[in-house]
Amino acid sequence: MSEKGCIKCGSHHAATKEVAMTGTGLSKMFDIQHNQFIVVYCENCGYSEFYNKKSSGASNVLDFFFG
Repeated sequence: MSEKGCIKCGSHHAATKEVAMTGTGLSKMFDIQHNQFIVVYCENCGYSEFYNKKSSGASNVLDFFFG
């Protein structure tokens, strides 16, 4: 059984960040940042994946990202 890691470099060192982004239309015009995401990124190479904050917790995302 092989160990999973970053799909780019194989590293097992990851971190998370929460970010908010504007959408399109009026929310972009008025800089309303209602789209919230958890970003999981490899601390070695910087590869990142975005997950909708409303649908997943940080620990579940890390498990998914690195197995």
